[in-house]
Amino acid sequence: MTNEHTHHHDHGPGHNHAHHDHLHSHVHGGGKQERLEELKVLSTAFVDGFRNAADKTSYLRLSGIPFSRSGTDELKMHLVDVNITANWQIGTGSPAFGSRELVYLPYPGEMVSERETMTFTYVSLTERVDIDLTELLKDRTEEKEG
Repeated sequence: MTNEHTHHHDHGPGHNHAHHDHLHSHVHGGGKQERLEELKVLSTAFVDGFRNAADKTSYLRLSGIPFSRSGTDELKMHLVDVNITANWQIGTGSPAFGSRELVYLPYPGEMVSERETMTFTYVSLTERVDIDLTELLKDRTEEKEG
């Protein structure tokens, strides 16, 4: 696949996320708002379908999710895990002018929002790659349009 968005994780003590700030499924780049909304709808439907599928493996096969792929060292990587994570954004932080502190803005209850990520974990003897669902959907929908 082209233009894959991958995350290589160091799963040492503390599970440090300092090298990436990937907190939710999203599309990178300056795409149009309607394109982002389309991918959001598609990913929500996909996650719901996966949750409700009696046979998760068959659902993934019918959906065209690859069960293997080549790693960066050309070794075959295999799909070993599918992870769905729910997050609730309860506030935001941004750099303060002239300070090393963040300006923290907690959200009132009605502004708290839930978002989910779905990642596919592929492994070989030498590598682990987590691929976000929205990247798989983005690649597949762009291939059909082009």
